[in-house]
Amino acid sequence: MSNLNSSYRYPTPQIPSNSGSSAGVCMMNTKWRDEQHPSFINFIASFLSANSFRLNFVPIAPDCIFNCGGLSVAFIFVTNWDCQNCEPIFSRVKKLKGQFANLYVVVSLPIKEQNDSFVHSYFKYGMELGKPTFVPVQDLEMGFEKIVKIAHSRGTCKRQDALSKLKAEVSL
Repeated sequence: MSNLNSSYRYPTPQIPSNSGSSAGVCMMNTKWRDEQHPSFINFIASFLSANSFRLNFVPIAPDCIFNCGGLSVAFIFVTNWDCQNCEPIFSRVKKLKGQFANLYVVVSLPIKEQNDSFVHSYFKYGMELGKPTFVPVQDLEMGFEKIVKIAHSRGTCKRQDALSKLKAEVSL
């Protein structure tokens, strides 16, 4: 986090919305929030506000849960990959994937050594591809933007009943 310049303002890309109402709500784990740099939490709050999401801090098991269009999507957001101590992350993933049908794990891996460690550990701890989906990213802001896009996309699909329509087309 030492490379964050407090005078720099992050661009806030916006997610298209079909209405002027709230896009959804983000419930964030209070413990996870307290472990992050305050400037990153400010980025998150600004990004969510710009995209019409409400933000609540609550004691929950995942790092955040988004509710969009009646669908809850849970996320584990690993902001600091420790190459020497990754077992607790995979234990937590295994525990939470049994509790949440829509679970994603976003992992910030800014350097090659962390990426290599993640790939090795992924197979060492017996993860099954896509269960849950892991999303490696290069920086924290990109990671949170991906989280919001995933949650918004899943909520939009639920609202439009896209999966049923797709299944109906395939069966024709």
